[in-house]
Amino acid sequence: MRKTILAAVILSLCLTLGVGVNTARAMDDAVSKHMVAQAKLAAHFIAAALKAGMSKKEINAALAKVAKESAISEFWVSDEKGKIEFTNIPGTDFQFPADVNAKSQAAPFAALLSGAKKVVVQGFQPREFDGKSFKYVGVAGVDKARIVQVGVAGGK
Repeated sequence: MRKTILAAVILSLCLTLGVGVNTARAMDDAVSKHMVAQAKLAAHFIAAALKAGMSKKEINAALAKVAKESAISEFWVSDEKGKIEFTNIPGTDFQFPADVNAKSQAAPFAALLSGAKKVVVQGFQPREFDGKSFKYVGVAGVDKARIVQVGVAGGK
């Protein structure tokens, strides 16, 4: 089942109903805070799962189950170089740019690898590779330098 993300719906509804932009922003801020919490929980899950000896296949299956049963559409968990190590999207070969100034939607998340930032929050925007609207939030890993990112789709 495809998900419609609550924040995009809330923003559209607020603007349609004449609710102020400030209220819509406050609602988006609330969604961002929840996504940060989800990313932090995912970071702790990854660390605990690896410590417990779970395989990559088992970890990816757990991420897929959470994504299927929640508002989170995607999990992207990198290694210390930014290459995706764990995800709920099978067959993905992706690496985050190492330079925060690279011309890429994913570039700001490089600050999590270097330790320059602990949290990165992006607003809804079209993804480079398919144009679908997504909101991404990332946090630094708790077990090692890594990016732990969660994403929610902005439409059907």
